[in-house]
Amino acid sequence: MITLPILFEDGEALVIDKPAGLPIDRPRSGGTSLENYLDALRLGFQRLPLAVHRLDQDTSGCLLLARNAKAHKRFAAAFEARQVEKVYLGVVAGPVAEDEGTIALNLSKISSAEKGWRMIPARAGKPAVTHWRVVERRDGLTLVEFHPETGRTHQIRVHALAGLGAALLGDPVYGGGPVADAPARRTMLHAAALTVPREGKPPIVAAAPFPADFAALGFSCLPTT
Repeated sequence: MITLPILFEDGEALVIDKPAGLPIDRPRSGGTSLENYLDALRLGFQRLPLAVHRLDQDTSGCLLLARNAKAHKRFAAAFEARQVEKVYLGVVAGPVAEDEGTIALNLSKISSAEKGWRMIPARAGKPAVTHWRVVERRDGLTLVEFHPETGRTHQIRVHALAGLGAALLGDPVYGGGPVADAPARRTMLHAAALTVPREGKPPIVAAAPFPADFAALGFSCLPTT
């Protein structure tokens, strides 16, 4: 197994740089998941750390872990109250005309025998808000910085398609084709930075390095936090 880089560490929290391809939960078919690394991530503490939020298997970058149940509860409440600042980078598989904006589209889960489950914009869905700005344009692709206010499942992936007019590069669900047909080996989404406020303590602040597969597409810009 590879070593997971640690971006932030103190007595109640860890932020790791999760690699693309590593699932948070163990797949039903078996295989490596975050669970395989938890014992090594104890770093001398008695309890195994607990993931506070979710990142899709393909998504790389900042993942917050709590060292104990009380800290997990506080951090989860901060996410629920929209107090956590999150910055993502995504490569949109097409041109984006505007330079910045806000996407407010409610999201709902649907399922079919042909396509499985996915999220769609729907008036009756849960509110979802994403602020965005273009970082760089190159060869028909657009590097976009996303600041999600809410944390709905697949929020940025659906908002990219419905709000910006093109899916994230390599997205097999919302991009209209399998990853193998795209010039990318995964859905190109990266959790670039995370700031979690804490009462009576300095905030948790972490930033993940710019991914090599983003750079391989010719992009070089880093996010602002």
